[in-house]
Amino acid sequence: MYPRVLLLDLDDTILDDSGLVHECWRDACADHAERVAPLDAAVVADAIRRTSRWYWSDAERHRAGRLALDAARREVVRLALVELGIGNEPLADAIGDAYSRRREAGMEPLPDAIETVRWLRDSGRRLALLTNGAGPAQRKKILRFGLAELFDAILIEGELGFGKPDERVYHRALAALDVGPSDAWMVGDNLEWDVAAPQKLGMSGVWIDLRGRGVPQGARPDYTVRSLSDIRSLIAMPVR
Repeated sequence: MYPRVLLLDLDDTILDDSGLVHECWRDACADHAERVAPLDAAVVADAIRRTSRWYWSDAERHRAGRLALDAARREVVRLALVELGIGNEPLADAIGDAYSRRREAGMEPLPDAIETVRWLRDSGRRLALLTNGAGPAQRKKILRFGLAELFDAILIEGELGFGKPDERVYHRALAALDVGPSDAWMVGDNLEWDVAAPQKLGMSGVWIDLRGRGVPQGARPDYTVRSLSDIRSLIAMPVR
């Protein structure tokens, strides 16, 4: 298998973006235990997680929220507190911001992910990074982990005005790498954004099943791996 180029996702593909979600909500609520009393901080954290799942399940809320992430997290907390009978917007802001700080501080690359990106680049393949979210937030991650030098093109939703699964972002990436879709693989953890949408354009979609849940019914990734580093076993030889 010899893809000439690879389009790579960032969050939960190269960086562990969701592994600490549970712990960060728990600890953010514990930081403000006195202010949520007499409710137990763990009860508040559970309510926030339920509200968060509801909030991010809607595609339009997801799109707007990921472009203003801190504000979205504050809103999630506000809604959860209202459900619990607590109408305290400053408290919601404080918990949401504590959560954001913990998420940022705890973010790390997934095991061997950056090394695999270097390996792909050293093999002679051209690489593009496609990531949704606000420009400043995503650029900060890219700078923090030294990723910019590893990619021939970086496309960020907040900078372009459109992102995955809008077909324009895939076309833009292919044009930047000067290849057609049949020469490209899209690799990521989102079955819609990183598999189904690029497949419609003629690319191969490689799904990273990060949590080991298995391919859901109806999904048809071309390849499934547990981590980005596993992609090495799919690629037989360098492109030169």
